[in-house]
Amino acid sequence: MAQFSRREFFRKTGLALAATAVSSKMTATVSEKELQKLVGKKSGFTMWQLNTQCNQIGNSYIFVTDKGRVIVMDGGFQSDEYYLRGFLAMLGNKVDTWFISHPHQDHMGSLMGILKEPRGIQIKRIIHSRFNEALINSENYCAKLCREFYEQLDKLSDTEVIDLTEPGREESIDGFNYKILGVSNPELLMNGYNNSSVIIRVWDRQKTILFLGDAGIECGNKLLNGPYRSLLDCDYMQMAHHGQNGCDEHFYKTVNFKACLWSTPQWVWENNAGKGINTHILKTFDTRRWMDEKGIKEHHVSWKGLWQLD
Repeated sequence: MAQFSRREFFRKTGLALAATAVSSKMTATVSEKELQKLVGKKSGFTMWQLNTQCNQIGNSYIFVTDKGRVIVMDGGFQSDEYYLRGFLAMLGNKVDTWFISHPHQDHMGSLMGILKEPRGIQIKRIIHSRFNEALINSENYCAKLCREFYEQLDKLSDTEVIDLTEPGREESIDGFNYKILGVSNPELLMNGYNNSSVIIRVWDRQKTILFLGDAGIECGNKLLNGPYRSLLDCDYMQMAHHGQNGCDEHFYKTVNFKACLWSTPQWVWENNAGKGINTHILKTFDTRRWMDEKGIKEHHVSWKGLWQLD
C-alpha cells in the first residue's frame, strides 16, 4: 500500500486533529502526543463509526482508549480494506484487540485481507466465537469463506485467538470496558450466522454502547430472556443486521436506549434497489418507524459519513 500524506488522509476521512498535527510532509502515523489529542480523556475511549467507501453493507468501528490502545470491532467488507488500513496506519498500525461478531464477509472481510497481507499491521489478539460444523453448514453459500477464515486464525502464531464459548467475559482495556452478553448459538440454525453474533456491551465513565452484530429475532429473544437482560439497556444501540430484518419490534421497544448507530449504506437506509425510496424488499422502514414510535431522535447512519463519539 502506498503511503500518503496525513493531510490527504484527513481530507478523505474527515477526521479532525489539531491544526499543528497536520502537515503534508508528515507520514500517516500519529505520534503518542498527537494520539492523546484524539481521545476523550475524561470519558475513557473515543470511537469512530466508519463509513463504507463502496456503498456496501458492512460493520466497522474503531476505538482508541484513553492510554492510546487501538481496538477494532469487525472491520467490514474486504472492499473497504484500503480505508481501514489507512485508519489503522494513522493510529500506528498496532491493534490491541480485534472483535469479530460473526464470520459473514461484511463483518470480517477486511480482517481476512489484512491477515493474508499484514503490511505492517500488528494484531495482539482476536476475539470471536467459533461456529461448530452444523452452524457452519447452515448457510452453504457462506461455509467455504467461514472455513477459510478459521484456517487463517489457526495459522496465526504471533496473535492470540480467543474463542468465546460462554457469555460473561468481562475486561477493562484502559478506560475501555466490555462484557460479552452473547456468543454463538448452535441451537439457532435458522438464520444461523446472524443469530450467532457475539453480543458486546461496551462502556466507559460517560457512555454505554450495545453491539448486536447481525442478531435476528431468535437471538434477541434469547437475550431478553437471559441472565444479562438488565445490561441490554444502554445509551447507544448498534442496530442489528444494519437496521433491517434483525431484532424485532418487541426487542427494540423493551430495551431502553437513547440513540441509534446504523452501519447502513444509503440503499439499505432508503430501501432502494434502484427504483426509488422504499421500493425494495428490505425491512429498514419498519425499524425506522419503531424508532420514531419509541421517540428516538438521535441517529448516526454510516452512509452519511464518518462519525466520532468521545
